[in-house]
Amino acid sequence: MKAALTLVQRFGAHPDSRCWFVTWSPNGTLLASCGGDRAIRIWGREDSWVCKTVLQDGHQRTVRKVAWSPCGNYLASASFDATTCIWKKKDDDFEFQSLTVLEGHENEVKCVAWAPSGNLLATCSRDKSVWVWEDEEEEYECVTVVNSHTQDVKHIAWHPNQELLASASYDNNICIYKEEDDDWECRATLQGHTSTVWSLCFDAAGQRMASCSDDRTVKIWKEFPSESWKCVCTLSGYHGRTVYDVACRLTGFLATACGDDAVRVFKEEVPANPDELVFSLAAQETRAHSQDVNCVSWNPKEAGLLASCSDNGEIAIW
Repeated sequence: MKAALTLVQRFGAHPDSRCWFVTWSPNGTLLASCGGDRAIRIWGREDSWVCKTVLQDGHQRTVRKVAWSPCGNYLASASFDATTCIWKKKDDDFEFQSLTVLEGHENEVKCVAWAPSGNLLATCSRDKSVWVWEDEEEEYECVTVVNSHTQDVKHIAWHPNQELLASASYDNNICIYKEEDDDWECRATLQGHTSTVWSLCFDAAGQRMASCSDDRTVKIWKEFPSESWKCVCTLSGYHGRTVYDVACRLTGFLATACGDDAVRVFKEEVPANPDELVFSLAAQETRAHSQDVNCVSWNPKEAGLLASCSDNGEIAIW
């Protein structure tokens, strides 16, 4: 029997709506969440995790994703209203002001992500496109629109130490983008999943990437100098329904969020064959939430602290 996760706290985050996404600030002291109520909530820890502020005037429809800038002073939010809002933190740690609204996508913006430098921002949409924005003294300009997917783009993630971008799509594929002669272009298309790719993440070194899918698998990809990115491990048979999110931790752990209401943690093992990559199921909570688990997020500073959120509007801290 695998170990269970220890519940630290469970709380309603977005009443009467889905909680789509949770993400920790870079210093690990704040948690941002977003949901179907069109609001973004910022949570801080006292004796327990409590809501410190609500940002609710930026969007007209569901807020699907939020992302902290690397410096922690800005927050970006992607919405089904086809816009991305940039919020700036005031002197008070819990107060934010709307800085600007990025427009251009034809319909729902599904994800937003900051580059490690903090000077670039990427967005993706149901309109099948990925946009890259450049920040010049809080003025954001779209520098590239890439149309490498044939269907809805669900998720984007930046490489941790290179200006390399990955996207996941309803077309079952992952695309890898890199800037070439002042323009961003797709450098590789990774095929292997047999259904929608919902999410992906890089490990801390950027040498591996994990992806999860409606095909109920998690795939680990590794970069090879001559072959681009290649699938080196597939985790199958663990998830009962769609795997909606995967999160990488610094020390060889993966967490997954699943449509079967479970949160699972996988640990990298020392393989008998050094050329192999092996993960085992280290812990799971089969009833982590009463409905679909949409997101999992590791705290960047406090080892082993994990947040999850669900269609029932709740956040759980493990």
